[in-house]
Amino acid sequence: MRPRSLLAASAALWVASATLVLGQATVPEPARDSGSSVTGAFEGWFKNPDGSFSLLLGYYNRNRKQEVDIPVGPNNALEPGGPDLGQPTHFMPGRGWGLFTVKVPADFGDNKITWTIVANGKTTAIPASLKPEWEVSPFMEAAVGNTPPVLSFDEHGPSVQGPRGLIAQRTAKVGEPLTLTVWVSDDAKFTSSSSAKPKNLGVPVTLKWIAYRAPGRVAFSAERPEVQKIERPDVPAPFNGTATATVTFSEPGEYVVLVTANDYSGEGGSGFQCCWTTGQVKVLVQR
Repeated sequence: MRPRSLLAASAALWVASATLVLGQATVPEPARDSGSSVTGAFEGWFKNPDGSFSLLLGYYNRNRKQEVDIPVGPNNALEPGGPDLGQPTHFMPGRGWGLFTVKVPADFGDNKITWTIVANGKTTAIPASLKPEWEVSPFMEAAVGNTPPVLSFDEHGPSVQGPRGLIAQRTAKVGEPLTLTVWVSDDAKFTSSSSAKPKNLGVPVTLKWIAYRAPGRVAFSAERPEVQKIERPDVPAPFNGTATATVTFSEPGEYVVLVTANDYSGEGGSGFQCCWTTGQVKVLVQR
């Protein structure tokens, strides 16, 4: 099992300073408010119970302020098998950790997929493969047995744990807020790159909403809504909570908004392989 700190260091080397651009390393590019590149980020791979594998991917938008839209196609393609393999088309500034997976067959072997992105006239391409050094364990952190939060869009409906993702469908009208409610539970275990456990910890789960595919402007009432502790006798977990936000869309079309539930380990696992959970809401917006 590969330490997350080593994985993060490797990812930082690839993404921040020596990103592959059509097979050649680039000169390190500083972050700017706008005009910089957007790069896919290969977080690693894990084996599925059915014998297949999942490649876990995110991105790094080097622009401090510019949100970049890149439709699926020549400028935003995963190949072979694509160009659309579920990747984002709306890139928020900064790092998006482990936002989606690409499932590959058990006999994938030494093959690879490549995610090519062209943003602000700059082309980047990153490979994703099953090289042993990129194996990750996103469902349990070995040191204390920490596991990701469990997330649901319906109190008594389907749920997911870890980065495999959960998808819900909603409809909305332009300019009218759509309510987004999530329910979470967690083991409340603490892992961090620091061995010291803070004396005063908040709730074990934090949420972050982002626009993932957006043909128009997306506005959340709270991108990081507060998670309120609740009692759920039917869910025997150390922590149960819920949070609500609204989202408003400026134009009709098909949107995807994504929520990440992080536990005490924080965004990107804070140096570990674990522990976060993702879910998507696909919204058909009409006038």
